[in-house]
Amino acid sequence: MSLKPPGALLALTDGPRALADMACLGLAAPLLRKLPKARKPHSVMVIPGFLGDDRGNGPLIRFLRDLGYTTTGWQQGRNLGPGSFSADSLRSTVENLLARGDGKVSLVGHSLGGIYAREIARMEPDIVHQVITLGSPFGKGHATASHPSRLYRRLNPQNDPRDIEELLSIPPPVPTTAIYTRGDGVVNWRTSRQEGNYGHVHNIEVLGSHIGLNLNAAVWYWVAKKLAQI
Repeated sequence: MSLKPPGALLALTDGPRALADMACLGLAAPLLRKLPKARKPHSVMVIPGFLGDDRGNGPLIRFLRDLGYTTTGWQQGRNLGPGSFSADSLRSTVENLLARGDGKVSLVGHSLGGIYAREIARMEPDIVHQVITLGSPFGKGHATASHPSRLYRRLNPQNDPRDIEELLSIPPPVPTTAIYTRGDGVVNWRTSRQEGNYGHVHNIEVLGSHIGLNLNAAVWYWVAKKLAQI
């Protein structure tokens, strides 16, 4: 299955539209702060997308902390692909969150970070409450459906088992939410929603850009709502 990346208009306007997402978030912030607080100890890790880092997810991390969740970034620096971080170091960060919560962690991942989140949950479902992905291209056809794919391959020339399309497109065995936008200018939105009939997976469409999904008011609402269900 082969899909094309988003068209030129969506791609060129994704950055400017992300600024609009941020502006809307500022207007919605007072209402978002009134969302239900965490009812019990609950740890959350927010994983950045390709070329992103924890600073870019800082506002979302602080928002979830204000709601009472023990929340951190992935603490691995800039996400340049599988070769840019240590699996042992990431595991240590997860274990620290497990100890500070109820023995499980929820994973929120933007773009490539969401693929990591799904694979962590696939390998160790017993320690994961749920996975929430934001514009993550895990669906069939993803290899040809994103603009950064060439840069990603240059930075990660070695074959990675996470690139096996048939495996990536199968959801992990934990509650999973796939948030996507048809206005995505970076990856083809069709690869960011779960295909097939899975009772534990919820696809949610929002308005906005790809770059701004982690600063999108509707995304924050849904992330908070999903976390509160645990």
